[in-house]
Amino acid sequence: MSWYTQDLGRLGELFDRFPNVYAEVGAVLYDLGRQPRFARDFFIKYQDRILFGKDSFQPDEYPYYWRVFETEDEYFDYYRDYHAFWKLYGMGLPDEVLRKVYYENALRIIPDMPRNGFSGEN
Repeated sequence: MSWYTQDLGRLGELFDRFPNVYAEVGAVLYDLGRQPRFARDFFIKYQDRILFGKDSFQPDEYPYYWRVFETEDEYFDYYRDYHAFWKLYGMGLPDEVLRKVYYENALRIIPDMPRNGFSGEN
């Protein structure tokens, strides 16, 4: 999502204008978690264009992503105090959207990607 998480409306305009543009959520969780209602609506509208991605493999960071995406928790700290100077809130995304963001979109746009390990895949 690059730094467009600070202006999801503009990213939506790009999605609307360029149908082959996709975004991933790697390093922008703290911006999504401070605007949960708008971000939730954005994820639902563009659920086929967003992928879960990370810049590095740090398993201790994943629970924060899950908490923002999957819960409606309120007012919790980000895991890095030098990135976000505000509290985060959960977006409470529907399961259908979560499946697309976590793996279905990637499987769709990268057809030769190995499918082992994904929910319901052999």
